[in-house]
Amino acid sequence: MIDLHGKVAIVTGATRGIGRAIAEALVNAGASVTISARTAKDVEAGASALGNSVLGVPADVGRYEDCANLVARSIDRFKRLDILINNAGIGGFAPVVDMKPAQWRAVIDTNLSSLFYCSHEAIPHLRRNGGWIINIGSLAGSNAFPGGSAYNATKFGLIGFSEALMQEVRHDGIRVSYIMPGSVNTEFNGASSRGADWKIQPVDIADTVMHLLSYPERTLPSRVEVRPTRPPRK
Repeated sequence: MIDLHGKVAIVTGATRGIGRAIAEALVNAGASVTISARTAKDVEAGASALGNSVLGVPADVGRYEDCANLVARSIDRFKRLDILINNAGIGGFAPVVDMKPAQWRAVIDTNLSSLFYCSHEAIPHLRRNGGWIINIGSLAGSNAFPGGSAYNATKFGLIGFSEALMQEVRHDGIRVSYIMPGSVNTEFNGASSRGADWKIQPVDIADTVMHLLSYPERTLPSRVEVRPTRPPRK
């Protein structure tokens, strides 16, 4: 296992699902971790369960001010930053003609604008010691589907953002990667996880993150696609 003692990470959307699994893996590897989510009660419970090396900061990452506060509070507590995991995301699926403008804005702000907001605030700190920005995307970033206009737009956008950012900061010692999972067994968007043993588990994506962090400094795996091994036959 990679040893992350002395390292500090921020994980957004970290109170359940993929984000929670990533936060747990980072803590188990010795990192100090700042977790965030929208609901203060969930953040407090998550931080308490993960231990003394974890700071919980409620944040709506679709708001720049919340992202700036998230990074500032993490720096104030831990004095450095080595890893940013942009994981927070929401669904919001409807045909374009039926989607409300407020719903469109919520998906765009949470899933895409948050990448800019958090990275913008984190980069000056990451430049001091080098580090990683890992963005959690989706195979929906290369496979559009009806009713997914907003969600697809954010995941296609995540790819473009990540690849441009990777080229901007690679000579600052900051590596940028993005992970594109297929179907993951979570409660994302209120979906039931029953009968979904074939799906990717959140811990599988956490393991992927930890594997990325273990790569030697000379190596940058920028894009990782993760699919279920045996999805249902169509």
